[in-house]
Amino acid sequence: MPATVQDRGGLVETHKGYNPRVVVFHLFIAVLLLILTGGLAYQQLIRTDAFHESERKQNQRRILVPGPRGNIYDRDGRPLVANRPRFAVTLYLGELRTEFRAQYIRIRKAYRESGDKDLPTNAQMERIARFTVVQRYLDQVNHALRRDVKLDAEELDKHFRQRLLLPYLLMDDLEPAEYSRLVEQLPVTSPLQVYASSIRDYPRGSIAAHTLGYVTANDAIEASEDFPGAELTTFKMKGTIGREGLEARFDPLLQGETGGAIFRVDPAGFRVNPPLSRRQPVHGRNLRTSLDADLQEAAEKAMADTELAGAAAAIDVRTGEVLVLASKPDYDLLKFVPRLGHDDARDITERGAWLNRATHGLYPPGSAFKILTAIAGLRAATIDPDVTVNCQGFYQVGGRKFPCHDGHAHGDINLATAIEKSCNVFFYKQGLDMGIENLASEARRHGFGRPTGIEISETRGTLVPDADWKRERRNERWFPGDTANLSIGQGDLLVTPLQMATFTASVARDELTTVPTILHEENRPEKHTPRSGLTAAQYAALVAGMEACTQTGTAKVLQSAFMKIPGLRIAGKTGTAQKQTPKGVINFAWFICFAPVENPRVAIAVVVEGDTPGEETAGGRYAVPVAAAMLKKWQEKQHAKPAGLLPLFGTAGAPTPAPATRP
Repeated sequence: MPATVQDRGGLVETHKGYNPRVVVFHLFIAVLLLILTGGLAYQQLIRTDAFHESERKQNQRRILVPGPRGNIYDRDGRPLVANRPRFAVTLYLGELRTEFRAQYIRIRKAYRESGDKDLPTNAQMERIARFTVVQRYLDQVNHALRRDVKLDAEELDKHFRQRLLLPYLLMDDLEPAEYSRLVEQLPVTSPLQVYASSIRDYPRGSIAAHTLGYVTANDAIEASEDFPGAELTTFKMKGTIGREGLEARFDPLLQGETGGAIFRVDPAGFRVNPPLSRRQPVHGRNLRTSLDADLQEAAEKAMADTELAGAAAAIDVRTGEVLVLASKPDYDLLKFVPRLGHDDARDITERGAWLNRATHGLYPPGSAFKILTAIAGLRAATIDPDVTVNCQGFYQVGGRKFPCHDGHAHGDINLATAIEKSCNVFFYKQGLDMGIENLASEARRHGFGRPTGIEISETRGTLVPDADWKRERRNERWFPGDTANLSIGQGDLLVTPLQMATFTASVARDELTTVPTILHEENRPEKHTPRSGLTAAQYAALVAGMEACTQTGTAKVLQSAFMKIPGLRIAGKTGTAQKQTPKGVINFAWFICFAPVENPRVAIAVVVEGDTPGEETAGGRYAVPVAAAMLKKWQEKQHAKPAGLLPLFGTAGAPTPAPATRP
């Protein structure tokens, strides 16, 4: 109540001008209003971009579509791997929202009218409605194509929950006639669409299967850095990724450029047409290999005729380009399209067909290695082309007799004749005379014991053993018998067929090494490495022995009516290596050669695996015919007009249809 004071005139009422507590309260309210106003201004004006970005992320989705892979060609521009269209029937669930809702209402009404107290949940009725509508569309396709494809309810539900923006696959791998029939019957506005994707095709069959490799499905396709929407929720159509061979090694090159679109979606997750932006996928770059499809086919057919496992490699002596890279048993690349089945995978495993024997097969080279022993002995001055060695049919090393290859005495024999007849005794003596250090060192100088450097995958397990290796690996000393074995390509020595082909190409040029390449380049310059170090007379004696081998020696089958190649001089060397297995000793038949002798152009190495312990598998009988088939085809092609050529890495060729007419 108001305060009063007393004066002479009586009581007088008084009022204070302000209350301090009220002022504080007003100030407090004013501060709160300022904070609120500032906060609103900050949210509405300063953070408006952040809110717009958040809204954009919530109502926009990105769909990625892989580009078709590039083609793979042989050296003459003929396709080895291409693409063909693969047609499927898809259904865009986002366009069936009205039908889903109407079917749901009918189902709910039917359940309620039935009087059943145990009603499904709303979610269950929605799933039933979706299944019913989709089944109705599938029935239409089945009727049009005279098929009986069943709908997978779980797969449909999973797709609806996780991949609603992508088309749902109803039917896959349509025949061309089925595709035509559906295209004629389906309205443009139908949610049913014929989806066109590209899959691998093999116009030359499955030749060079291990070298070409295969592709498998890939869910992790990526867009280029300049493709917008990286921050958006992204759905990806399935692409492919290279596995093994060229498909794997050059996958980044062969992969097409990813395309796609960005859509606005409603709160239920259904997309709103048209797309906000769209980019078409781009065909991958093409690859032209150094392989010669004709030679490759000739090699594989000849190897198949032996009905044995093995490998073959052929190289252009001048450039190092690989003309043939074959391995048997192999697999049918068409079995991988669109995916490899369990039964086919098991069959490949049981046949031992996964292994690319040309680049990963490890073998003792047998007598084919005698060419290296000869070079090492000539350089170490333990071999003179004119000096003879007496072969009595065996060579005594310590307390053991090492036999000659056929058990017969050759008598006095010089270098050229030793190569022609493949005399073990001659090379036992030369290996022991020069010593393991010289022999192993010369082998490494010529590239043995390390990878060749080819672009595709190859084993690192090749081996040139010596005293240090044996001591470190087995804690054993090196014996003279080990040197004798190594001098004829036996013992722990391990090489690959490709490695033997590169060695043969180097011998043809009288050089140390050859680095092979699987890529073809028009007018590629000749490649040279340091010379081997032989004199002209020494090299002439070496080649004379190799040519005599193919005329009157262990490879004289090349002069038979069936194999003889008129006008082609061939220098070669056979070999038969052995390997101890739990079932017994298995033989490996070898043949290396180059031609023409007067102007070497092509070098070849072939190995054929014996499959029966104790059975004679000689190089002249099993490996020579494979090389002869390649040489005959090579000779036939020398005057043939080459096909039109393509760039090494190009985009030539008709574009494959885009993976989808609608993302």
